[in-house]
Amino acid sequence: MRYLIIIFCTIFFFSACRNKNEQKIDPDTYYTCSMDPQVIEYKPGKCPICKMDLTPVRKKNGEKKDEIQLSEQQIQLGNIRTDTLGAGSIGNQLVLTATLNFDQSKTNGISSRLMGRIEKLYFKNEGDYVPKGAALYTLYSEDLNNAKQEYLLALERKQVFANETAIDFDQLLQSARHKLLLWGLTEGQLRDLEKSKNAEPLTTFHSNVSGYITSLEVSEGDYVMEGGSIVTLAELSTLWAEAQVYTSQLSDIDRHSAARVQIPDMEGKEIRGKIEFINPEINPDTRINLIRVTIPNSGNQLKPGMPAYVKLKTQERNALTLPIDAVIRDGKGATVWVKTGQHSFTSKMVETGLEVNDRIEIKSGLQKGDIVVVSGAYLLHSEYVFKKGVNPMEGHNH
Repeated sequence: MRYLIIIFCTIFFFSACRNKNEQKIDPDTYYTCSMDPQVIEYKPGKCPICKMDLTPVRKKNGEKKDEIQLSEQQIQLGNIRTDTLGAGSIGNQLVLTATLNFDQSKTNGISSRLMGRIEKLYFKNEGDYVPKGAALYTLYSEDLNNAKQEYLLALERKQVFANETAIDFDQLLQSARHKLLLWGLTEGQLRDLEKSKNAEPLTTFHSNVSGYITSLEVSEGDYVMEGGSIVTLAELSTLWAEAQVYTSQLSDIDRHSAARVQIPDMEGKEIRGKIEFINPEINPDTRINLIRVTIPNSGNQLKPGMPAYVKLKTQERNALTLPIDAVIRDGKGATVWVKTGQHSFTSKMVETGLEVNDRIEIKSGLQKGDIVVVSGAYLLHSEYVFKKGVNPMEGHNH
């Protein structure tokens, strides 16, 4: 009996110690790695990835939905820096990122005027230059061959029976000739047909405009229907500089103001242009509009696809401004991270305005004196999404 009492006391003692140790686990503290913040444990230990000691992070009671806490070590390693929001001047010039594109008002589509088979293409690559009058493609067409035969037959009958019948062969000849011209034959090809009196089965068609090939719709051996597209040609005497502009910036753009387009690939060459178009439609996913500036292309030195900057004059004014990197933007809007405590940060939605160089105007959402994260905002955003499994922007009202 004595031995049973000793065993029972021993079991009770170790059970009490174990319960005491379990009670030491603080539910408001978790452990993470400063090098691998995706690691989250609820007891001390080492990181399973880099083997460093885990850092304790105490949860804040009543933590807000859009708030996140970091350790001092995480703040230092993430290079998270803040600045106090203040007023300053912004304006005078708006710089937009752009790309050079074809002037669509100077493009021409060439289509087949009748059904047939493409036997030969004389230009086979996009970007090739096609001079006006150059041979473009050779076609085999049964309908065209029959029309040639009709024309030659009308010529022959006029010569043989012109004085022996009341039939107006001139009218028949003119009708057959007009059909061939409508189907794309040139006056020179008709003269050759009249001289040779031989209707060749293949017919070569020539370009009635000049330009660079922007799209080639057929290959040799393809059948093309009447009205089927063959090629699209574009002139390069003028180009479009198409720039993206945020909706919040539209009110600062004067459609009648002068625009300057800078070409980085040509040692920063600047060309004066004219605003031709501002897209009235807003892309709901990006909240970005399109602005189009027409510029001359002397000597065809500029090529579509080149990067460019569009510079527009704006009025200088006083405003609250931040570094552009402090603002996170996506299809849901724009947000910044504001410091709420020694190690805590919260996300706030803002309305942005002008962007000049590396500064951006804050129209609403913040007040003068707010302490804003100006470096490491994207790291905070990623950490929030990882820890809470939700985008902080989803918690804002739009």
